Amino acid sequence: MTETIQQRVARAVTEDLVEAFRTDGAVCIRNIFSNDEVALLRKAIDHNLSAPSPRAKVASHPDDPGWFFEDFCNWQDNAGYRRFIMESPAPSVAGALVGGEVVRLYHDHVLVKEPNTRQRTPWHQDQPYYNIAGEMNISMWIPVDPVARESTLEFVAGSHRGPWLMPRTFMESEARWFPEGSLADLPDIERHRSAYPILGWALEPGDMVCFHMLTLHASGGVGGDRRRRAFSLRFIGEDIRHKPRPWRTSPDFPGLKEALAEDAPMAHPLFPVLWRAGEGQVSA
Repeated sequence: MTETIQQRVARAVTEDLVEAFRTDGAVCIRNIFSNDEVALLRKAIDHNLSAPSPRAKVASHPDDPGWFFEDFCNWQDNAGYRRFIMESPAPSVAGALVGGEVVRLYHDHVLVKEPNTRQRTPWHQDQPYYNIAGEMNISMWIPVDPVARESTLEFVAGSHRGPWLMPRTFMESEARWFPEGSLADLPDIERHRSAYPILGWALEPGDMVCFHMLTLHASGGVGGDRRRRAFSLRFIGEDIRHKPRPWRTSPDFPGLKEALAEDAPMAHPLFPVLWRAGEGQVSA
């Protein structure tokens, strides 16, 4: 008998997993998505690659033998993404881990590293690049290809408790979102790996990792026999408030500054409620 979404979430999101998420800021959930859901997402990613949005970018250098592609905020235009977001267990997992009364979709993000991509994703926290403040949030990283341990996302356990660290552009290392010197810079984690409690998991299609938006994380490149297509979903809870930045956030939400006051709840059609306590998943 096929498990319902509620049964899958109840099986996967145990009390121990919730505690690990709160303690470490990152957890791995195995086999939470069905083969059909993975196939739907894989097809949607390939469609996105064939028809990128104006927000798409190449995040690898021209001399990289591979290619690192990213695109953002396509759920309204990509029917496969929209169906996966609305019909898979993702919103219910977010509700189970974040808690509270409601969970909203914040944005989607596709990340593709083609074979031989040597470009690393440097250590960083996500939330300082965003236009939000608050504690109740979660990011999901969902691969549709097998991911080797050396190419997976890695996390510094417990770093979601802060402090906020200076966000810099990945290619030029420029401070754009906060004034230089207003936040501490990241330590050199990669050079001193043994000094940090680093978590990471090899992954198969159907698995995902979930992490807090302040958890420090990074990833390596991919080998010549590997392709790494991953879909990331970001969800926000009821304490999240709008915090416009002086530079374009990643992603940017054009017109949101005019539509939503600073410190306002994120009650806007761009961020639909997808889960409610006592109801479970709801339709956008």
